[in-house]
Amino acid sequence: MSDRQVETVPLAHKAEAALVRAALAIFRALPPAMASRLGGGVARTIGPLIPVSKVADRNLQAAMPELDAAARKKIVAEVWENLGSTVAELAQIGHLHETASGPGYHVSGWDEHVAPALVPGKPTIILTGHIGNWEIIPPAAYARGMDLGFMYRAASNSLVNDIILKLRESNFQRKVTMFPKGGSGARQAYAHMARGQHLGLLMDQKLDNGIAVPFFGRPAMTGPALASFALKFKCPVFPVRALREGPARLHVIYEAPMTLPDSGDKERDVLAMTTDMNNILERWIRETPGAWLWLHRRWPKTPR
Repeated sequence: MSDRQVETVPLAHKAEAALVRAALAIFRALPPAMASRLGGGVARTIGPLIPVSKVADRNLQAAMPELDAAARKKIVAEVWENLGSTVAELAQIGHLHETASGPGYHVSGWDEHVAPALVPGKPTIILTGHIGNWEIIPPAAYARGMDLGFMYRAASNSLVNDIILKLRESNFQRKVTMFPKGGSGARQAYAHMARGQHLGLLMDQKLDNGIAVPFFGRPAMTGPALASFALKFKCPVFPVRALREGPARLHVIYEAPMTLPDSGDKERDVLAMTTDMNNILERWIRETPGAWLWLHRRWPKTPR
């Protein structure tokens, strides 16, 4: 970045980046479990006071109307705690490995569902969402021989975005294949899969130019990329989530591959598979609502 470009960065963005660097330095200096507790505790204390928490409460009211105000308040606090722990663990992921206990993660479903379906030179897709600690999924897959490229949404602060990208590469200790969300990134991801490589997709956020698919009983604009890629390459799609069992202790769960519809009508098949995808995500979220990022404006303000 040139000096002239640096001068155009808003002062607030510079201050935010400095705060992020300081926080990450603290988290890196602590043992993983302690860092996770600290990040989670601070976020649980401060997060519910931030205005965006009202978005989470409104989302919960609409998606899970059976919850009363006290239950929603508890879930919002859990959302912030999980997010704070995830950020802290991002600084430590390079030190989190598959272990029987303590800081790290354990895996279920790989031998039953993933290993038998892997074919050298053939692509696969990992479906996941912002549930638990989604950041552990790529390194956990890599540790078992699956080099996973993934798409990401760039942070609005370019300085913070650079910090996060460099941190991810530092965690992997190698160059990581990442594609920015958008048309250009989608084309790069398509080419990546055409070369027989694996792709991870976070599919639980709103995409304004997506397709309207039910999510918690309400139309939600959803990206069709996963279904389009899977049907084009006829490749397995494995739903995967990483649930938190404790500070810096995670459970990576691989499920059976999704069914690929084959009606002969591409548009119909994309809609069917995207609907199945949202049903999987909804099931996960209902099981552990405090683990999902309810802070995102997932649904349109007015029904379509």
